[in-house]
Amino acid sequence: MLYPRNSESRSVINLDGIWDFKLDNGNGMKEKWFEKRLQNPIKMPVPASYNDLQEGYDFRNHCGLVFYQRDLTIPRALLESPDRLVLRFGAVTHKAKVYVNKELAAKHIGGFLPFEVELDKSGLHTHNLLTVCVDNRIDYSTLPVGREDHPDKNEANFDFFNYSGIIRPVFLYTTPRAYIENITIVPKIDAKKASLTYTVNTKNATSHDPEMDTSIHIELLTRDGELVSDEHKITGTLNVDSPCLWEPGNPYLYQVRVSFEDDIYEFLYGIRTVAVKGNKFLINEKPFYFRGFGKHEDTFPNGRGFNEVMNVKDLSLFDWIGANSFRTSHYPYSEEMMQLCDEKGIVVIDEVPAVGLNINFSGGANLHNGIEIGTFSPENEGGIRTALAHQKVIHDLIDRDKNYACVVMWSIANEPDGSAKGAYNYFKPLFDLARREDPQCRPCTMASVAMENYKDDCSLKLSDIYCLNRYYGWYIACGDLSRARDLMEKEMKFWNSTGKPFMFTEYGVDTISGYHNSTPRLFTEEYQLEYYKMNHDVVDQLDNFIGEQVWNFADFDTEENLTRVCGNKKGLFTRDRKPKLAAHYFRERWHQPDKYH
Repeated sequence: MLYPRNSESRSVINLDGIWDFKLDNGNGMKEKWFEKRLQNPIKMPVPASYNDLQEGYDFRNHCGLVFYQRDLTIPRALLESPDRLVLRFGAVTHKAKVYVNKELAAKHIGGFLPFEVELDKSGLHTHNLLTVCVDNRIDYSTLPVGREDHPDKNEANFDFFNYSGIIRPVFLYTTPRAYIENITIVPKIDAKKASLTYTVNTKNATSHDPEMDTSIHIELLTRDGELVSDEHKITGTLNVDSPCLWEPGNPYLYQVRVSFEDDIYEFLYGIRTVAVKGNKFLINEKPFYFRGFGKHEDTFPNGRGFNEVMNVKDLSLFDWIGANSFRTSHYPYSEEMMQLCDEKGIVVIDEVPAVGLNINFSGGANLHNGIEIGTFSPENEGGIRTALAHQKVIHDLIDRDKNYACVVMWSIANEPDGSAKGAYNYFKPLFDLARREDPQCRPCTMASVAMENYKDDCSLKLSDIYCLNRYYGWYIACGDLSRARDLMEKEMKFWNSTGKPFMFTEYGVDTISGYHNSTPRLFTEEYQLEYYKMNHDVVDQLDNFIGEQVWNFADFDTEENLTRVCGNKKGLFTRDRKPKLAAHYFRERWHQPDKYH
């Protein structure tokens, strides 16, 4: 699915703005609210999460359906044109039904990837009614996973708030009837030359032989618009002498222009390679050390809603602190963020929304008909029911992000019950799928949780790089950094002995900004600093350790519980992006001219 872009042949109309909004009272679908104007609606910005935009517990924690509505005005020229008219949503959490003039136009399951529908012009007018019914409920069948202990509640089986709504931009766009559907480019670098193997997928071709037709033209141009290479075939190779490579912190993006019959599509593309060789992670055949964070799309009061301003601010803070990478914990981030990372030279570990694949996450036994069950028990015995959804999000994420130079690795899950019975059989087909579907053959991994039997983690058999979420000194040996160090050294020696590269994708402690003590105590900024120093004393001695991604970049919101003080406070920055004491320590560490570069 191509990102909507204006061109000589395509028009894009942004539908963001203030929509009408109403919480379901339990009868919205029965009373067919989508067939008429919402009665007594409130005003709601799109894109945004709705939870923090009105006051009250019942609004913030609403469980079930909500309705969005707006006028959809279509210029007469577009209605009379033979061009296709497509309605596209960047993301809706977690299920959506889209109605145009009372008729169901599209439905989608999954909250963090785009979907679109070609509209039937025969049912359209210049003025139309657009209604979107959004369902935020989560359970053992959804990604992310929700708990099923209390069916009347919407309990997350993960440690971030279940922000909901139309959270990313909405577009109406046109294409010619014969159009470019998809583009795939795979780079290969050999000495001082690069070859880009490409495939252009088209629809509704009118030519008899699209494989060799002058109606197909793909061009690679410099940023200044000078032609580098071109071809006139659906599939082929673009050869580049002395290519300017995309590299972390020093990105170069070429322009790609594809013409097919009357359609034209343009985008930016970075030439680079990624590989795992021995105990190293290589970008353009050079060892790369990950410096950065796990992040969240989380701001106030947007919630998980698209926030371009904060995206720019966050990457400015990356420059300030010396970070070069992040993981899209725990779901795909907006495509606009991927574009920004391509422009800025920020490396991304791209993660699907497979979080909560551990029904023992909250502790205690889970019972089905009085029998204790495991995460990957058969569905009829109470196990999770996410396999099909998991396959779909892997397919859709790779299809969306396959051409971004910033994306260097796929993360198949976050903190699953990786040593449980059935875990390997669940994840093996998913890793196979990712490797089969990615044309660039990027490395695959999963972020593994700390466990007593870590040697049984199925990640050992499946991951190209071991990504560890570890909290020695916090959840393990809390407050005792000496004991935490001993325990951590023992485990890290094991991972180092495998001969494969490994890294931290999470490590951190909750820290209240402004809470200080001369003796480092839990929740103080001093304890956070000493915690990271201890961790680094251990990992800096390990030959196969290739990166450190702090948990978290910034404080973020969670459901209310006794271990969270108005959210998770593990950020190096506060939720409004003010640095804590440890941020200055990392700034000094990450700007040292040694292996951290």
